[in-house]
Amino acid sequence: MSIDIAQRIHNQNFRLDPFVRSLLDTDFYKLLMANFIWEKYADVGATFSVKNRSIKRIRLADLVSEADLRAQLDFVRGLRFTNAELIWLQGNTFYGQRGIFSGDFIEALRNLRLPAYDLSINDESGEYEISFTGSWFEATFWEIYILAIMNEAKSRAAMSGMSKYQLRVLYANATAKLVSKLKSIREAGVSGIAEFGTRRRHGFLWQEFVIEAMAEELGDGFIGTSNALHAMRMGLPAIGTNAHELPMVIAALARIDTPQDEAALRDSQYKVLREWQEVYGGNLLVGLPDTFGTTQFLQGAPAAFPDIENWTGFREDSKDPFVGGWEKVAFWKSIGVDPGNKLQLFSDGLDAQQMIDLHKTFSDQIRCGYGWGTNATNDFRGCDPRGGHDLDPISVVCKVSKVTRNNGKSISPVKLSDNYEKATGAPDEVDHYRKVFGTEGMTNIPVEV
Repeated sequence: MSIDIAQRIHNQNFRLDPFVRSLLDTDFYKLLMANFIWEKYADVGATFSVKNRSIKRIRLADLVSEADLRAQLDFVRGLRFTNAELIWLQGNTFYGQRGIFSGDFIEALRNLRLPAYDLSINDESGEYEISFTGSWFEATFWEIYILAIMNEAKSRAAMSGMSKYQLRVLYANATAKLVSKLKSIREAGVSGIAEFGTRRRHGFLWQEFVIEAMAEELGDGFIGTSNALHAMRMGLPAIGTNAHELPMVIAALARIDTPQDEAALRDSQYKVLREWQEVYGGNLLVGLPDTFGTTQFLQGAPAAFPDIENWTGFREDSKDPFVGGWEKVAFWKSIGVDPGNKLQLFSDGLDAQQMIDLHKTFSDQIRCGYGWGTNATNDFRGCDPRGGHDLDPISVVCKVSKVTRNNGKSISPVKLSDNYEKATGAPDEVDHYRKVFGTEGMTNIPVEV
């Protein structure tokens, strides 16, 4: 370990180790989506809100002081993209394409100022309420920063009473656990693995070590990291395409503009693909079909978006990965495309054994990739020498909660997901979307991360 993390945690030096230390310390797909938003929807406003899905198990307001949380948020608000970061973004090659970010977009990043935040404690739940409102282009950046802050704040609080010796044992145990996972993955021949753990990482320094360990242990089986800052610093490929946010907002705009037009609402999930394809091409054409349910999306895709046959593949995010994997294999075959030439990117709560099992099941069916997140960068279960579960990961999300047109009209956006537990949005809007999109293929799966 190049940095003595235990010593740094013990010293608790905020200025040396802020939880987010650069605006580039974000998922690469956030930058790709920001570019898309800036080109297509610069006049749309949005509010993003934080939700603790693990509130029945833990309240962050009981662990993290409001003053400490505000200090981290204020620090991030004061950050700006540096010249070196902007040069890397503009001049680097991503997914085999050079210059995917225009000079005008780079200037927009140079001038970016994060919007103010609203923070309070809910009298009923006792949990923090945090939201960010501004232009969609500005507000979208807060999502990854706030999640990284909340998760590291929770980790720091859980470790605050530990001695230097206990911290060393903790990180030794976590290192041994990580290395054991990596060796089992390598021995099973699993490849196409990317680190996806920024939003729920234990901490910045630990994520950096995890990426180093993955690169060392997995060799050619490791394809890069979703974290743009780590990718730049370590000379690694930056991995990521898009997220639920895009179809959520574009569907919400359809609800504002034509509230009674169910066909326009259904088509919004394909409008995203059409517009994304106008901005990007090649290996960046990876679809996320589960925002309003994967099964109905695939049923309607060939007629609504025939170009889908030319896309690289799909990311699996909320369905049982084995069910979802076979569903994609069947879909590609149904439209006369060889699944072996298409990507199936698994990314929902993955861990080592599950990736091994998926590899055994699908490696001769479809081209597999794996986005390994929380269970890579925040799996300290059983590592605490004091015992207990204070360092177990929790599920905190930051989703777009309001979309506003420049005429002042606004609405609550919706994500249905393939998992009922992950649905978000105003209850009446969720009911409307389920009426329009249906619920075929949706199930209840407990949410852990």
